[in-house]
Amino acid sequence: MDLRFISGPDIDRLNLSRTEVLDSVREALRAQGNGQVVLEPRVHLSPPNHGAGHFNVLRGHLGPQNVSGIKVVGDFVENYKHGLPSELALVTLYSPDTGAPLAIVDGTLITAARTGAMTALGAQYLARPDSKILGHIGARGSAWWNVTMLDDLFHFDEIRVTSHRQVSRDEFAARLSEHLGKPVRSVPTSEEALKGADIMVEASRLTTPTVLLETEWVTPGTFVVPYGTVSAVDPSLTTVMDKIVVDDWGQATAGQFGALRHHVDTGLLTRDTLHAELGEIVASLRPGRERLDERILFWHRGLSTTDVAVAHHIWQRAEEENIGTVLSYR
Repeated sequence: MDLRFISGPDIDRLNLSRTEVLDSVREALRAQGNGQVVLEPRVHLSPPNHGAGHFNVLRGHLGPQNVSGIKVVGDFVENYKHGLPSELALVTLYSPDTGAPLAIVDGTLITAARTGAMTALGAQYLARPDSKILGHIGARGSAWWNVTMLDDLFHFDEIRVTSHRQVSRDEFAARLSEHLGKPVRSVPTSEEALKGADIMVEASRLTTPTVLLETEWVTPGTFVVPYGTVSAVDPSLTTVMDKIVVDDWGQATAGQFGALRHHVDTGLLTRDTLHAELGEIVASLRPGRERLDERILFWHRGLSTTDVAVAHHIWQRAEEENIGTVLSYR
């Protein structure tokens, strides 16, 4: 019995496009909306490492592809000091019929790319179609995929980015400017990045709760995506929203982390006040944006099913192109 190991350099050789990732995530969301997935709440492992980081374990099954998978991903904020991504991951795929392992896939790019795809798909269904200004907090990991995938859809007139470290935000803005062929502004504060933006994305890497996104900046028609591991939003943020959408309510209520953890724990966000899960909107079971002046918030915590969907697509392409290393399992 063999299985295929697909490393990071192998994925680079596949030259995965943003469209491939977006389509894989969209189909996983549609399957979720149609009740064709098994989506287990994530669990965490926090080793005694003096707060250096923790592991997330995500488990899911995709009915249309008939594949199950597990992702283990570390969340180590200060990995940049070691020249490493903050999130290093592995995805393993399995046959749901026999339990046989099918593939081991480097999940580091998958984690960042599927997160960016979720941000972009949320915007496609929930942001104003005429959105022209993007404000983005965060310059690592999924930030690149957020901005590039959003710009693929909206072709922004103005993009502003910020992060805690000036060198990080300046380098990020320069890379984006070169890649997108348009100026991307690096600004020193979250207010300069977000105030007046049509789409606000908060992808910070905080270690303690700090308000970086003020409620008063959210004007009619604004689309807001806060998904940092530790909250960076004002507790009053949910009170001004016309609609609140999540990727999965089960994920939103589980674990100790998440941008709106306080809002769920204190009853500011409940199942009754939630408008929909994004999968329900993608599957046309619930409406997305219905008016230009709606304030809409989309909180995504990360779905195992999207990891499995992108990993499955990578595995299929690797099989077709004979990329990766075939390992003898038993």
